[in-house]
Amino acid sequence: METLSKQTREKLLSISTATIATCLYKKGFKNQFIQNVVPLKKMETNMVGEAFTLRYIPSREDLNPISVFKDKTHPQRVAIEQCPKGSILVIDSRKDARAASAGSILITRLMVRGAKGIVTDGGFRDCAEISKLNFHSYHQKPSAPTNLTLHQAIDINVPIGCGDVAVFPGDILVGDDDGIMVIPAHIVDEVANECTEMSLFENYIIEKVNEGQSIIGLYPATDNKIIEDYKKWLELKK
Repeated sequence: METLSKQTREKLLSISTATIATCLYKKGFKNQFIQNVVPLKKMETNMVGEAFTLRYIPSREDLNPISVFKDKTHPQRVAIEQCPKGSILVIDSRKDARAASAGSILITRLMVRGAKGIVTDGGFRDCAEISKLNFHSYHQKPSAPTNLTLHQAIDINVPIGCGDVAVFPGDILVGDDDGIMVIPAHIVDEVANECTEMSLFENYIIEKVNEGQSIIGLYPATDNKIIEDYKKWLELKK
């Protein structure tokens, strides 16, 4: 069952990962930004969805010949077919891009099924084709086109590590052009609400900076007059 409400999803669509990072840091979460993972293309809105996970381990040759892809229960294929609509497939590829986490055919299938995106701390093959899709796709770097069996898909929808961040099934991922933040599911509503307020105040600050105002007392807001002026600014925006 989806735990991400429509209202919270809508708020997160326009909140930057930088703002989310600050909010989570204040709550004691200091390691929620997936490292060394970038989008294949810029998208008009954020990637937002619940994590559905896939875990790879180092391949063992006797258990992972290329013929394993004929198996209808192969975890990689099953993950593509089971990732729920509105969710994001998050792959633990051990930060190793030598073998592809997925390619254009699987990612197209994921898109057609209604997923919101795919994330790996490894790499994709067929990057040129994937970048043409209207689909959020994040990876470390391109993978060798034929180096298929260095990884062995082993688990679906279990806790994983992706880019040095713990990702639990159902955690909320928010991705923008800078990268991806992972929000623990049980605090996503309060994070979305607080970040909405933070974003409004940041908009006010940018407006004042563009008008030539000094950042002293403005950012951070240590001057009571700034806070009063911000409240008046909010009233005018209503």
